Amino acid sequence: MTIHENYEQWLKDFAEDKETVKELEAIRGDEKEIEDRFYTELSFGTAGMRGVLGAGMNRMNKYNVRRATKGLAGHLLKNPEEAKRGVVIAYDSRRCSAEFAKDAALVLCAEGVPACLFDALRPVPILSYAVRHLHAIAGIVITASHNPPQYNGYKVYGEDGAQVGPETAEGITQVIRATKYTDCRLMDEQEALDKGLLKIIGNKEVDDDYIAQVKTLSINPDLLRTEGPKLNIVYTPIHGSGNVPVRRVLKEIGLTNVAVVKEQELPDPNFSTVKVPNPEDPGAYTLAFKLAEEVGASVIFATDPDCDRLGVAVKDGAGEWHLLTGNQIGCVLLYYILSSKQKAGTLPKDGAAVKSIVSTSLANRICESFGVTMFETLTGFKFIGEKIQQFMDKGDHTFLFGFEESYGFLSSTFVRDKDGVNASLLISEVACACMAEGITLYDKVQEIFKKYGYFVENVVSTTLPGKDGLTKMKEIMAGLRTNPPKEIAGMKVTAVRDYLKGIRTADGREEPTGLPTSDVLYFELEKGCWVCVRPSGTEPKIKLYVNTNAPDKAAAEALNRELGEASKALLNG
Repeated sequence: MTIHENYEQWLKDFAEDKETVKELEAIRGDEKEIEDRFYTELSFGTAGMRGVLGAGMNRMNKYNVRRATKGLAGHLLKNPEEAKRGVVIAYDSRRCSAEFAKDAALVLCAEGVPACLFDALRPVPILSYAVRHLHAIAGIVITASHNPPQYNGYKVYGEDGAQVGPETAEGITQVIRATKYTDCRLMDEQEALDKGLLKIIGNKEVDDDYIAQVKTLSINPDLLRTEGPKLNIVYTPIHGSGNVPVRRVLKEIGLTNVAVVKEQELPDPNFSTVKVPNPEDPGAYTLAFKLAEEVGASVIFATDPDCDRLGVAVKDGAGEWHLLTGNQIGCVLLYYILSSKQKAGTLPKDGAAVKSIVSTSLANRICESFGVTMFETLTGFKFIGEKIQQFMDKGDHTFLFGFEESYGFLSSTFVRDKDGVNASLLISEVACACMAEGITLYDKVQEIFKKYGYFVENVVSTTLPGKDGLTKMKEIMAGLRTNPPKEIAGMKVTAVRDYLKGIRTADGREEPTGLPTSDVLYFELEKGCWVCVRPSGTEPKIKLYVNTNAPDKAAAEALNRELGEASKALLNG
């Protein structure tokens, strides 16, 4: 069907939905808007679906949620006995999240698949835990993570509690494509409850067990008990689902001086106090900085709306605030875990850490110094979850820590996605350990740099929306594959990793990357520096990662600026 045929078909199929008809009629004659909404279907992949809210095939709305859920049900029902284990559903504070979650539950029930729906918003890590804890066959989270308020999304989890991998996502996609929007029906809610197909999960059935498990992740509980009451923390959930679990776990481990940013404490689908609800964005901390000065806090925590990511700001000895990067948080947590376990004599000989290929190489150096194996995965925490399962299945490594540069951290095996609650506990403990040493958390980061070398990472994102943007991204990646750079900023490209082809090429020799295929190009440079280019899997962006290192901060930062400027030319086609 053509773009206009798709548009007219929606008006026909959903004629009884006055709001949808009104919205679609309002864009009649706006060819660009109609094209953007109907030139393609909202894609479903390993990260599920994510898009701008609105009517249309290429928008997040109840019809796409219902169709995706019917596709998931059809995929699960290929094994009817396993499908009886049911699907757990959670949602965050975004627009339409609760409605989408209920629709997903009632579609599953209509297909004969039991659904366990949380009674209120919950973080991603609790959903991941619940899938495993309740022995469900799958999970769904309605969230768009840190995106602006006009977005929402739909993520699917496997029985291991990790987001589904490429093979499963493709299986679900095939069923979705064979499903008509008009074939998706909802079971009546009361009927679903009466038949036992729908179960509402209250705050005691999963949450208590999850919090108890998170508390076991403390490396030194005695330290928290002695130093915890002295640590002043400001926390902001940025209007999201972290408010209850983060505050609860901090209180229960002995951190009694936690001030919460009142303006950002309660759910707000408009995220009205920030430009974007993203803990990577310095603007998200404006109110937190103000409160921190009022209460004398030395550390600020911020979690995104679905509380899978944690941002941290720390005050140095001179009273200046510093927003730590995701790489810095990951490395200070990794160093603390490994050094503490080594000191206690509990560091396993088969210890392993996992990070994404676009995360800092500093982590590799830290692991090497402790005799711990570092594994690398493609971007997407599901791949870290897969490695955890592989370690457990083979029994060849003990998982200690996993992280991504995009503020995602995990030290448990009972959750298989990044966990802002887990990370809040750990970074609190590191801050307490620093207090006991008479230094700041910022000082500890600098100590690590002094020991291993100064590493600087920068991400440049270019937004390319719509059909034209998708075409442009494909052209950029194709051009770089055909004519890869020989040098960048005067530094020789020593190897090229093409993850779409699964090949690393160096000195004319090819070898497999050992990772699944993905549209990513990685250029290894002299001096241990590298540049990586990848289209985002969840946003209309192409991302450029620039990583440099040098013996001192000034040299590393200057090199990063130079390499970053030169690398931008790679995106010009």
